Amino acid sequence: MLFSPQIPLQLTPNRDGRLDEFVIGPNGAVVEALKHALNEPGSHIFLHGPQASGKTFLLNALCQEIRERQGRAFYLALKRIPNDAIDSLQGLENMDLVCVDDLHIVAGDAIWEEALFHCFNRIKKANGKLVISSLERLSAINIKLPDLASRLSWGLRMPLLPLADNDKIHVLDRHSMALGVSLPEEVKQYLLKHHDRSLTALIRTVEDLHRAALTNKRRITVPLLREVLKAAKGSEAES
Repeated sequence: MLFSPQIPLQLTPNRDGRLDEFVIGPNGAVVEALKHALNEPGSHIFLHGPQASGKTFLLNALCQEIRERQGRAFYLALKRIPNDAIDSLQGLENMDLVCVDDLHIVAGDAIWEEALFHCFNRIKKANGKLVISSLERLSAINIKLPDLASRLSWGLRMPLLPLADNDKIHVLDRHSMALGVSLPEEVKQYLLKHHDRSLTALIRTVEDLHRAALTNKRRITVPLLREVLKAAKGSEAES
């Protein structure tokens, strides 16, 4: 058996991090704008970018920075919040920073759009800082409430650009270090050449590779990586 469900270990690292740990790549302007926003009352930034481009990392890092300054920050993950949890938006105007992740998830939902519009208005009136993320640019999101679309367009809108291969390797190195392992150079190069190049898929494979190495008491090598990739394809075929 390549994997074991009974390893009593934490096999995924804590993904919360700091702004200075973000692999910037071509996104230097975005990071600088976010750092500036932390010091600017009433700042409003809308981030958009593909899956695994770093949106969630950045929003959590911003909240961490505010808390380290003894401020109040709230991170709202719309893809994980129940549909009936709109009451969680109440009182957010009392925060120094509110980060709303994955706005596209609730786009088109009249109840959520109305609640978010009023929430964002309250934050604006209180001069609070607001950072919102989405997979898609604002003009491509199916927002039905014109007032919400207008409110979102008031702030700075910035895209997160995909990382180059060397930056992806940097991300994998940091992730593997958080797992307590070191990826040999040949393993990283094999991953980039023979696997889905999205960061989500690459990180998931690194975690699977770590799990397989622990389960089978083997070193992390290209042959073990091939087995992990083969097992993953077999699981996908069965599903």
